[in-house]
Amino acid sequence: MSQSNINKAYENPGLRFLETALYQMPMAYAVITGNPGNGEIDGIVRFYPVDNGVLVNAEIYGLPVSDLPCKTDIFGFHIHEGNACTGTNSDPYANVGNHYNPSRCPHPAHMGDLPPLFGNNGSAWTMYFTDRFTIQDLIGRTVIIHSGPDDFTTQPSGNSGTKIACGAIQATSSPSPI
Repeated sequence: MSQSNINKAYENPGLRFLETALYQMPMAYAVITGNPGNGEIDGIVRFYPVDNGVLVNAEIYGLPVSDLPCKTDIFGFHIHEGNACTGTNSDPYANVGNHYNPSRCPHPAHMGDLPPLFGNNGSAWTMYFTDRFTIQDLIGRTVIIHSGPDDFTTQPSGNSGTKIACGAIQATSSPSPI
């Protein structure tokens, strides 16, 4: 290792991400609510600009809990192209449309494909960093939580089950309640 590399201080990007989430207001957010028959799902997804990407932080409560010995409390998590969490009696979120995919990429390379949520006794918390989209791309779209895990293979949307919760993504205004 060269002397110049030894003298360089290591900067932990994870620390910068945590500080962003703890001390800055998100540029956009979605308040998540569940549809009837799926318990009292609620939470928030926050979107922060960081460097050349977006830090996404999801905090969800009231997810279904499996009572099977080999729990599969994993939920598909996607950005959809629609702008409102509305629909019909049989599909309360029918109007959210398809996964957000302006480049027409195959699944799982859609701009709207997000890592799954892993439930923990009905709660899920995740944070990740991506350059798949900008915050401006997302404002006016929706976040959907599905009843099952995304298989990352099935076209066009990963066979992740029914839509059980939704939130419309909106720009944060000052002062914000978040």
